[in-house]
Amino acid sequence: MLSANVKTQIRTIYKDIATSLPNFRSRREQNYIVAEISKTLAGEYDKHRRIIVVEAGTGIGKSLAYILGTIPLALASKKKVCIATATVALQEQLLNKDLPFFLQHSGLDFTFGLVKGRQRYVCLAKLEMLIGSDDGTQMAMWQTKPDHSQIELLQTLLKDFHQGRWNGERDTLTSPLPDHLWAQICCDKHSCHRQLASHRHCPFHKAREDINDWDVLIANHSLLFADLELGGGVILPEPDELFYVIDEAHHLPIVARDFSSAQATLRGAIDWLEKIAKTSAKLQNQLKSNHIIAPAQAMMDHITDLTGLLNGVAQYCDGQAAAFDNPENRIRFEHGKLPQALVIQAENLSTASNGALKQFNKMLILLNESIKDGELPKHQAEQLLSETGFMLQRLENLHKLWKMTAKPDNSKGAPMARWVEQLPGKQNDYLFNVSPIEVGFMLESLLWEKAAGVVLCSATLRALNNFNHFTHQVGLSVNDGSRYLAMDSPFDFEQNATLFIPKMRSEPTDERYTDELAEQILTLIEGETATLVLFASYWQMEKVADLIRPKIKTHLLIQGEDSRQQLLKQHKQRCDDGQISIIFGTGSFSEGLDLPGEYLTNLIITKLPFAVPTSPVEQAHAEYIKAKGGNPFLQLTIPDASRKLIQSCGRLLRKEEDYGRISILDRRLVTKRYGKSLLDALPPFRQVIE
Repeated sequence: MLSANVKTQIRTIYKDIATSLPNFRSRREQNYIVAEISKTLAGEYDKHRRIIVVEAGTGIGKSLAYILGTIPLALASKKKVCIATATVALQEQLLNKDLPFFLQHSGLDFTFGLVKGRQRYVCLAKLEMLIGSDDGTQMAMWQTKPDHSQIELLQTLLKDFHQGRWNGERDTLTSPLPDHLWAQICCDKHSCHRQLASHRHCPFHKAREDINDWDVLIANHSLLFADLELGGGVILPEPDELFYVIDEAHHLPIVARDFSSAQATLRGAIDWLEKIAKTSAKLQNQLKSNHIIAPAQAMMDHITDLTGLLNGVAQYCDGQAAAFDNPENRIRFEHGKLPQALVIQAENLSTASNGALKQFNKMLILLNESIKDGELPKHQAEQLLSETGFMLQRLENLHKLWKMTAKPDNSKGAPMARWVEQLPGKQNDYLFNVSPIEVGFMLESLLWEKAAGVVLCSATLRALNNFNHFTHQVGLSVNDGSRYLAMDSPFDFEQNATLFIPKMRSEPTDERYTDELAEQILTLIEGETATLVLFASYWQMEKVADLIRPKIKTHLLIQGEDSRQQLLKQHKQRCDDGQISIIFGTGSFSEGLDLPGEYLTNLIITKLPFAVPTSPVEQAHAEYIKAKGGNPFLQLTIPDASRKLIQSCGRLLRKEEDYGRISILDRRLVTKRYGKSLLDALPPFRQVIE
């Protein structure tokens, strides 16, 4: 139950914030969200299911709502809060604006910080090795021969770190480092061991010490899944000690699915398996222990088996030239079922890769013991750790792929999507892939069952005015004890925005549609100063741009021709200077784009955002729904398009006083039966339909 003290504390903090900010507007919707979050997490509705799904429309102030609804309760109940987001922009907003503001005005004493993955930190041992030490230890770690400027750059980095001008994080570099260079000096889980003296004071391990002291942790969705996959409590605190706030939660199903997938090549894997044999021989030569002989020999036997099996699968693929003769150079196995010729091969590959992995891990234990006992020189130990770490990562991935490929599908759930792609190049190689279609069962076991409490929130979680599509994606149910809350934006949509659907001669499927788009856009930008045009595809955007450019006097700002940040900077500058500015963008510009006030008054959506199931996972999902007697278009495509259309329209009104027009150049909204459902799910704009 929510104690009287915490209730009073929350009310007092909200009043203090309201009085200390001159332009603060107390909102009923925000107050309600705060109360519902805190009551849900306190177990007032269901002690065993402390989960709430919140859709909070633009302008409500959801960040403040979940911060106020979680932190006082967490501090009182000796819990921590983890806020996981999908975008860097929101992480930065929380870290640099929202949480410092709340700390200042709440009167609460709490600490917070951003949790980053290992690869955002430098490994000082690697950095020192690449530079070369005074005793003449040279650069065996370099992947390619460095030039003098690269050595100087790394020397400056090391000097800046030791003199306190740099903290070892990639994000705090004053000058960006090229990706290929950073990849050689960043921390990794296999070679950066704390038991090594040279790693004890690494920035990554120092950062992990800080995490234990934080009350509020900010992370991204990927890091959250990295921790959950390890069982929870490895990177982040234990799930039962955490209130999770998953913001931008509409991304969660895709992130979870991608994180759970695996892929590996066939002949490419054979190549690096040969290298692992050389690494094994090197370990036998350099370690004095006789205990390494047995696992090394056993691993070599498994690698021989793996090589033969991978060759067999590759030869099978060589004989399927006709099946690969399609635009994607791909074979997708229907209903996830492998051909009989591959079933036994996959099972044997799973067994052999598991055996190799076990033996290799035994060898690594002996390596770490040898290093701990000081039997290996520092430079030799570092090189072996780096080399074996790289191999271990690949071996783990290979085993994950074939274990998932060989595992029988559960008859009660969706099958795995399984497919193979023919790779371009001289060596005729193939990429095997496996991915879950639905991830709800996984989220249930990894997170919903274990967490102290969960808040899932976004401005757009509903589709067609209900949560059904989202709950199915993430493995929740409207009847399982979880709470659901949808709070509409306080904006006056009818007064401030017009939704315009003009007459069109052609449908989006018509080949003349692109030419007509160009005509309509020319008409709709006339007399407007700040326009955003959203396209469903790059090729159509570029085609329309070619048609329009000769007929307008202003420069088009087109996605892909410059960075997103640079395009928005140019757009705002042009608007500030009183010039006409037009941005052309695709689907990624329909989310997270904030152009308030005079920066956007004219939004044009060229086409309903129907996703074509081109990816093998989407195709497999549609196939699965059909097999169950369902309709993939109604069950997947329409709900997904509804959510995306709401997001696209949400670009126009960012603040209460904003105004403008939204034009949708797709008559299917009024000619198709599903169009009314899509229109009804949009905010109540003033509608003008020709």
